[in-house]
Amino acid sequence: MTATTAAATPGRPQAAEPLVRVEHVHRSYGTGRARVHALQDVSLEVRPGELVAVVGRSGSGKTTLLNAIGGLDRPDEGRVVVAGREVSSLDERCLVALRRDVVSFVFQTFGLVPVLTAAENVGVPLRMRRTPVAEREARVALLLDLVGLGPHARQRPGQLSGGQQQRVALARALANSPRLLIADEPTGQLDSETGRAVMALIRAVVEAEGMTAIVSTHDPVMVALADRVVRLADGRLVDG
Repeated sequence: MTATTAAATPGRPQAAEPLVRVEHVHRSYGTGRARVHALQDVSLEVRPGELVAVVGRSGSGKTTLLNAIGGLDRPDEGRVVVAGREVSSLDERCLVALRRDVVSFVFQTFGLVPVLTAAENVGVPLRMRRTPVAEREARVALLLDLVGLGPHARQRPGQLSGGQQQRVALARALANSPRLLIADEPTGQLDSETGRAVMALIRAVVEAEGMTAIVSTHDPVMVALADRVVRLADGRLVDG
């Protein structure tokens, strides 16, 4: 089944070629009676510039789907294609390149390096790509301003609130100008007010950076901000 549960944002041009294609993907864990079917015959397409919310109860398969799209997990059956690359068949070297150049992640746990400042954390992906210092510093400053943390550039994670740490994590995910942002319950550790602010920020940066985003969430604010909603139940796509 292809997810078409909501129309795209009015006025947004529809590109001919999807950025993401998931084709009849199955993924199971365990054996025998303990076997869990995390994904069952899941197919969907995500077009460039879309913000897609993936919703469903805990255990519905949201994280497994996002991991398969981002190359963190491999399906047992089916194909995943991102930016023309069949992720489900890439070797580890090519997967590293995909996650460095095409796909970035934001998780519930912020994953910041505690001994580095906010600016240094955001700059880590750029250092790994050996971006020239002046270019790196300009990009870091731009991103911290984009997420509203310019004045906090020299503070370390322990000096920042949870919402501020998640903003740093988001800025870091944007450092290499990815084509696809994958966010797995990005507000799971935040209070409702801070979570709403982060969700609105994700919507804003997707538009500002011209990227595509897939976000798993329980948050109705994110659902309202999304261009389209994909619903999972027991590892299957469902309508409505």
